[in-house]
Amino acid sequence: MNNQTITARIPKVFAPLLTEKKRIKFYYGGRGGGKSYAFADSLLIKGRMKKLLIACLREVQDSIKDSVYRLLCERIAFYQLKDYKIQESKIINKITGTEFIFKGLRDQDIQKIKSLEGVDIAWIEEGQTISKKSWDILSPTIRKDASEIWISMNREEENDPLWVLLAATPDERTLVCQVNYYDNPFCPDELKLQAEKCRLESPEDYLHIWLGQPLSVGASKLISPQSVRQAFVAKISSTTSPLVIGLDIARFGDDKTVFCFRQGRLCLKFETLKKQDVVSVADYCQGIINDYAPARVFLDSGGVGGGVYDILISRGFRDIVRAINFGARAILESRYVNRRAEMWDNARAWLTQELPVQIPPDEDLLTELCSVNKRYDSKGRLLLESKDEVKKRLGRSPDKADAFVLTFAEPVYDTGKVKTFGNGQVVIEDMFSFSKESKW
Repeated sequence: MNNQTITARIPKVFAPLLTEKKRIKFYYGGRGGGKSYAFADSLLIKGRMKKLLIACLREVQDSIKDSVYRLLCERIAFYQLKDYKIQESKIINKITGTEFIFKGLRDQDIQKIKSLEGVDIAWIEEGQTISKKSWDILSPTIRKDASEIWISMNREEENDPLWVLLAATPDERTLVCQVNYYDNPFCPDELKLQAEKCRLESPEDYLHIWLGQPLSVGASKLISPQSVRQAFVAKISSTTSPLVIGLDIARFGDDKTVFCFRQGRLCLKFETLKKQDVVSVADYCQGIINDYAPARVFLDSGGVGGGVYDILISRGFRDIVRAINFGARAILESRYVNRRAEMWDNARAWLTQELPVQIPPDEDLLTELCSVNKRYDSKGRLLLESKDEVKKRLGRSPDKADAFVLTFAEPVYDTGKVKTFGNGQVVIEDMFSFSKESKW
């Protein structure tokens, strides 16, 4: 396929990549704008025109799979560019001699960075993750006459280092261009529908995910203090909703095992255990099931939680107890990176719904619920910072918050009286169900 055909598939907003001579070409925007595809296609075109050394860079690259290597391979296959030879760690044009190399910046010392001195074009993917330290090392290294640095990014915060250094007040050698899904004629209809749905349901998320606007100060938090404090106010006296229990099980010495009791819009209470082994936690949970007859117990199956789950299942509580892996696939995989992000966002939605909700007034709970930072992956899916990161900042594990969000693991509907089969126990109605149904 010739270069003209490929160029025709690159949205016009990206034309300066091929036509303008600028030291920095800085493209930012939201999901669906086609930045990565346009950069890859443009570089493949330029690499067919003359010999270039093109460095594809990220802040962190543990393996070649973390780079844009795969994207370039896919575009070569899509256009059937037989002049490109794909090797294990690089891509070479057999006619011009152009070479694509792939590196992470964070782990590069000054000697390794010097290998980039002959680079003609450096493509920085996910520019929002690049630190000032990495940029200060890289920028003077890309020193060849007429060399260029191409940056593609989705802005996260107002103070993203590269934005502040390069794009906030660009000089005459810097091109800054915003591109969004509506600028991309090849944006799939499905993405357009998702964007419109997000615009209607969550305008703030729409501005960030789809229009590329940075998160405002404080907007990096998933749950706001205002929504939690509003839920502290007593407003619900009783409820007939089924009881759901979230059980976050201690993994380390200072962590706590926490039970959260929630019925519909009313979070009733928390119960806490310290330094209990798996058998003791299972015994305590069995007592709660017998005493309260919950519709579901959702427990964190990570770490020692798997042992507690196995004990409860062996005792006959399969119909009630559910093992939840925070790192597992989300039910709505198109919106969330994992189950943890999904449960936390369900909890956020519960706290902010129009109908009144209520939780016990607890400052520790408020701190934990409002401690988690959010961001979005390259597919626009919600991703939360790790529990270890939260623990490091708080000085403790957010056990109460995790127990609370576990109650949102799956929808639970009121299907009538709860049956308790554990250890051979059944409700009295079930003992005589056969005789009721017989004709004798």
